Amino acid sequence: MLEIKEKAVATVTILNLKGKITIGSGDAMLRKRIEDMIKSGHRQIILNMARVSYLDSSGTGELVSCLIKTRRENGQLKLLNISQKIQDILQIAQLFSIFEVFTDEAEAVASFLLPDK
Repeated sequence: MLEIKEKAVATVTILNLKGKITIGSGDAMLRKRIEDMIKSGHRQIILNMARVSYLDSSGTGELVSCLIKTRRENGQLKLLNISQKIQDILQIAQLFSIFEVFTDEAEAVASFLLPDK
């Protein structure tokens, strides 16, 4: 089971995730939440994964799908506080480089608010 708690900081929405992002559990829940956010105009999204205990291939695919959906709507999706295990999964799948990843919430939020360099 995946728990998702929403927090707004300026124009940025942080989704604090807790649990597993796996087939039949957290993947569909995460997809629905991201789709709902995009429909309601929220396009600056951070996924705080500090409390994600497990990510399977379906969950990995869902992260990529959420990233693509967000970008299609001229939004951005960034990751925060991923564990070494999840980082390894993304690197093995050659997906780590497509995500912007942060270890500090304030830096992640600021990355949306500061003009591109």
